[in-house]
Amino acid sequence: MENRTAPDTSGVRAWLPGFLALAAIWGTSFLFIKVGVRELPPLWLTFGRVAAGALTLLVILALTRDRLPRDARLWAHLIVVAALGVALPFTFFGYGEQRVSSVLAGIWNAATPLVALPLAALVFRTELFTRRRAAGIGIGFAGVLVVLGVWRGVGGTELTGQLLCFAAAMCYAVAIPYQKKFVAGRAGSGVSIAAAQLLVALAQLAVAAPLIAGAPPRPAGLSADVVLSVLALGALGTGLAFVLNFRVIRLAGASTSASVTYLMPLVATVVGVTVLGEHLRWYQPVGALIVLAGVAISQGVFSRRKSVVPADSATARDLTTTLKSG
Repeated sequence: MENRTAPDTSGVRAWLPGFLALAAIWGTSFLFIKVGVRELPPLWLTFGRVAAGALTLLVILALTRDRLPRDARLWAHLIVVAALGVALPFTFFGYGEQRVSSVLAGIWNAATPLVALPLAALVFRTELFTRRRAAGIGIGFAGVLVVLGVWRGVGGTELTGQLLCFAAAMCYAVAIPYQKKFVAGRAGSGVSIAAAQLLVALAQLAVAAPLIAGAPPRPAGLSADVVLSVLALGALGTGLAFVLNFRVIRLAGASTSASVTYLMPLVATVVGVTVLGEHLRWYQPVGALIVLAGVAISQGVFSRRKSVVPADSATARDLTTTLKSG
């Protein structure tokens, strides 16, 4: 989190279009989830998007003559990363968006670093826990309370939905330091490891979805909007977006790429309000800004010292974050 990839010498015009495309793709993923759960159980929505994403990355591997990892230990660790970084959070967001707006889901997604950093420092020992980071986390959680509107009293379906979105963020928060400790630095390109992660998640979902959600809906019975949403979530959100993110990291550095996190809630809010007609209470965007300020402080955005790590290492380090699109 403190390190930065050494970027190639490139102008802003080289990486900015891809950066903005990432913000648009990942920010609109919450809209596509909202549309998808209208007709699909969340588990089958997750299965469909993971299948589409895995297929997209396998095609990219074939076109680039890359291959899946051969390290048996890596595949064993990917069982954990796939469950906590893909299958569970994608599904929790689906169940959450049956109860709350896509805008709120996007805000909760942005809160992931507030939980990931303490776990990375205190449990996985991959980060240092400083006073600045503690202050940022405290500010961020104050923002969470504002988003919840705790002074109004929170309960019922909305509380359940927000807790489910928070559970998704918690899954990411565990997956990110776990992946950094046990997966980063192993042999294999970022695309190949991501493809392997999605394949493992697809196998997990193939077992869990029929047991929990029953038989899958007939594809012919789904509306075009839902089918296109599933394809967009998979092919764009976890396929094309990964390649775009890899390019931004190479051209501008991992720190620049990670800053897309600050644009995603904005995109989610704009599309949720304009496309879905969702309504915001005044304190929700205010709380989101406080959350993002806390995240920025905890990550040292305003006082970051430049340091350099190999590009491949930083790309592997940020793999789970790359797939974290709601």
